[in-house]
Amino acid sequence: MLLLGLLLVLGCAVLVMLLFIYLTSETYAKVIRFKEEQFYLDPKTAEKLRFPSIEDESTILLSVIVPAYNEEKRLPVMLEECLDYLEKKLNSDPSCTFEVLIVDDGSNDKTTEVGLSYSTKYGCDKVRVLTLSTNRGKGGAVRLGMLSARGKQLLFADADGATTFEDISKLQNNLKELVKGYQPMDKALGLVCGSRAHLEKEAIASRSFFRTVLMKGFHLLVWLFAARSVRDTQCGFKLLTRPTARLCFPNLHIERWAFDVELIYIAEYMNIPTGEVSVRWMEIEGKKYTLEISFNQMGLQPYLLFLHYRLKIDRWDRSMNPQWTHVFFPSL
Repeated sequence: MLLLGLLLVLGCAVLVMLLFIYLTSETYAKVIRFKEEQFYLDPKTAEKLRFPSIEDESTILLSVIVPAYNEEKRLPVMLEECLDYLEKKLNSDPSCTFEVLIVDDGSNDKTTEVGLSYSTKYGCDKVRVLTLSTNRGKGGAVRLGMLSARGKQLLFADADGATTFEDISKLQNNLKELVKGYQPMDKALGLVCGSRAHLEKEAIASRSFFRTVLMKGFHLLVWLFAARSVRDTQCGFKLLTRPTARLCFPNLHIERWAFDVELIYIAEYMNIPTGEVSVRWMEIEGKKYTLEISFNQMGLQPYLLFLHYRLKIDRWDRSMNPQWTHVFFPSL
């Protein structure tokens, strides 16, 4: 009888939780952007210019979005490597036009000033700074950067420079293979994820048992409830076509660390061609993210993502063209 009572209480608690999630869910994603976030500064003229929109046609080949929160110390190293590579590519091939869009996610340090110093050096046609009024989280910063980009291809890369930037060529080659035979690059859907999965054994050897359990637990939850096509969902080095960014990012609800999981979930749901490519990566001193601190947030997100999609699945409008259908997903 005691066991039956406990099961009954547990069942009621689960039902109450599901009802609460359903009643408090919002069908569409909310993209909040303040007026001052619609402009970037040209440091040479002190003029504020309006950012373009992801809905516009592309005007350059590549946009690199760099989300940055209190990164005044580590950002210069990443930008030096990134811009050196991109400048060499441009000099050897004039069609390899680019921009680097630094998104200051409400920093308390001089991240914006560091970004503007590169904008002064290279010009605001190549380096722009989007300063957010309030902290959104990594996913929110990447989204607003994507919505302000001009590229035919869009890459987001972490500000710590943990991934060797020239490995972008691997992602670009894979993206070309994904869209080959379908449509021109600026009309096709495609997503390529940089991956550290090949470094997993080495990482396990250097981690504590507790951290290894947390890592494995997170990967299991992601595989069970969210993304199955990509082994390493959290590597901050992903390349998309413009139509993919236009489709996915306005529909993202997770604005913090686990936003990658939802991005890949949407890609899988919409049958967007997806690839995964090994990249060189190294641990950078000063990384703010730790599994112990963020497991509560990241560990729960795949499960909540699964629950919310299932609760709202009957809300899809099947009459709409799925390529441009909004993803019905409550706010997380």
